[in-house]
Amino acid sequence: MLGYLLRRILAAIPVMGVVALFVFLLLRLTPGDPAAILAGDNATPEQLDRIRTSLGLNEPLYTQFFTWIGKLLQGDLGVSLISNVPVLKMISQRVEPSISIALSTIILAIVVAVPLGVIAAWKHGTWIDRFVMGLSVVGFSVPVFVIGYVLIQIFAIELRWVPVQGFRSITAGFGPFFERIILPTCTLSFIYVALIARMTRAAMLDVLGEDYVRTARAKGISETGVLLHHALRNAAVPVITVIGTGFALLISGVVVTESVFNLPGIGRLTVDAVLARDYPVIQAMILLTSLIYVTVNLLIDVAYTLLDPRIRY
Repeated sequence: MLGYLLRRILAAIPVMGVVALFVFLLLRLTPGDPAAILAGDNATPEQLDRIRTSLGLNEPLYTQFFTWIGKLLQGDLGVSLISNVPVLKMISQRVEPSISIALSTIILAIVVAVPLGVIAAWKHGTWIDRFVMGLSVVGFSVPVFVIGYVLIQIFAIELRWVPVQGFRSITAGFGPFFERIILPTCTLSFIYVALIARMTRAAMLDVLGEDYVRTARAKGISETGVLLHHALRNAAVPVITVIGTGFALLISGVVVTESVFNLPGIGRLTVDAVLARDYPVIQAMILLTSLIYVTVNLLIDVAYTLLDPRIRY
C-alpha cells in the first residue's frame, strides 16, 4: 500500500508542473496588459514601459517563467498588482471561510444523504424511494442562489434567528461562528445531498443484487448488518469519489454562495483577480485549486485501499 501511494505522489509532481506551465502561458498570451490597468487610461508610453520593466514583463517568456518558478519553490507567490499585498497573505485571509463552509457542507451532506440513499435502495420501488428521488431532482433543479435567498428571507429576515450575511472566525466563539455558517451550509447542502443520495442509491442497488448479499441474508445476519457491513462498504467506492470531488470543489470556492451571503472566500478572490487581470493572484489561485484536487485524489486513493483490499495490488 505504501508503494502504491508513493507512486501516486510521484505521478502528481509532473501534473503540477504541467499545470504551472499551462497557467503561465495562458495568462501571458491572452490579450490585455497589466501595466495599462495599473497606470490608468491617461498613462504615457514611457510610464507603461517603466511599469512593465518593474514587473519583468519585458523579459522573454522563458525568463519570466523560470523566475516565477524559482520564487514559487521558495514559497513566494508574488505580490498583487492591484493591492500591492503579498498573495500568500491574501489567500490566508480568505481561506478560513472557504474551508469552514466546505467542511460543514460535506459533513451535513454525508450525514443526511448516505442514510437516505441506503434507505431508498433498501425500499426500492416504494414511496420512500420515490420521495428520495424526487428530493434529488429538486436539489439538482433549484439554483443555489434561489435557495440562499429563500433561507435568508425565512430565517434571517422574518424569524430573525440568524444574521443575514457575514462571517465570524471560530476563534471569536462557536456561537457567532455557527450563526453565520449555518445558512450557507444548508444552501450548499441541497445539491450535495441530492448528488450523494442518488449515487449511494445507485451503488447500493448494484450491490444488493450480488450473491454475497444473498448469502449473508441466508446465514441469518440482520438486515442492518447486511446493509451496513456487507452492502454499504462495497458500494462506498463511487460514493467516496463523489464526496471527495465535491469537497475539492467547495474548498476551491463557490462564488455564488459567497456573494449571496457576503463571505470573503477564495471564490470571490479569484473572480476579483480575473476581472482586474491580477496575474500573481490568478496564478496562485489556479495552482492552489490544482493542488487541492491532487491532494483530494490522493486521499480518495487511500480510502479506496482501505475499503477494497484488491486495489492495493
